[in-house]
Amino acid sequence: MVSPHTQTRSVATRTPEDTHVPAAPGRPLALGIDIGGTKVAAGVVDGAGVIIEELRRVTPGRDARAVESVIVELVTELGTRHKIESVGIGAAGWMDLEGARVVFSPHLAWRDEPLRDTLESMLGRPVLVTNDADAAAWAESHFGAGRGHSRMIMLTLGTGIGGALVLDGKVERGAFGMAGEFGHQIIMPGGHRCECGNRGCWEQYASGNALGREGRELARKQSPMAAGLLEATHGKAKDITGTVVTELALQGEATAQELVAEVGDWLGLGMANLAAALDPAIFVIGGGLSAAGDLLLEPARRAYARNLTGRGYRKEAAITVAELGAAAGLIGAADLSRTRS
Repeated sequence: MVSPHTQTRSVATRTPEDTHVPAAPGRPLALGIDIGGTKVAAGVVDGAGVIIEELRRVTPGRDARAVESVIVELVTELGTRHKIESVGIGAAGWMDLEGARVVFSPHLAWRDEPLRDTLESMLGRPVLVTNDADAAAWAESHFGAGRGHSRMIMLTLGTGIGGALVLDGKVERGAFGMAGEFGHQIIMPGGHRCECGNRGCWEQYASGNALGREGRELARKQSPMAAGLLEATHGKAKDITGTVVTELALQGEATAQELVAEVGDWLGLGMANLAAALDPAIFVIGGGLSAAGDLLLEPARRAYARNLTGRGYRKEAAITVAELGAAAGLIGAADLSRTRS
């Protein structure tokens, strides 16, 4: 389903006349940039969270200077057609509390990088640097599934588990800017090795990567239950990914649905742990794995209720799918920059 917040999406071959929609009156336009492992997306966002125009470029590898050049190129091009007051940059990694420095980014060679000052000097506009999950949570809280809730946890299920906490309309960053790493709560001591160096992290059991790993394991053990998975990948177990399993589950393939439900069980257990500590009103689930919808969320809701501290004597948080899709990070980065500036 196309989000109403993405009214137009331009590519480099279109003319400005083909792509513009009216901006909401009032708050000034801001530009959000979402830096991913494969693409850099930039969009002009109005005060209602609507994307007026969007451009995309391929991420130029891990070269930080090359990425900065792409950012400048995109801002310059969109700035010729829109009056942009501020720029928000959303990327995976840890940012300082002031929104100025990238402390560490896993996809790029940014290490304690003063990105805000560098880009402000090049662009002549206020710039804010933020974590991509924080940006997505801000957008969902203000324009998406979290509207009307003062305490929201957002989880993005993809390669791992991204997370963010919104309290009273503000993203909670923690004392050092590192809050929201929910995927690295240890849920199975001595379990699967995680890229962070620990064993048994939640994201090793409740992510898209975990879903694909379980499918491949079934196939490599030559289980008859994996027949549908192998048929979809022409007999190649290595090609069974979380996306493949999710698509098969949506098509009704029984083993794929069972695997998705198992991931949902782990998801619900982890959310019950978070509820014990943080007591949110709502969990908003985004990322690629959220495409499974209720095939994932119904088992998660049951596991959440089964493991919730004080169950039967307390209100339970709502658990729902994010509304803004892949556009959430871009919208949130833009709006955060406008709010900060």
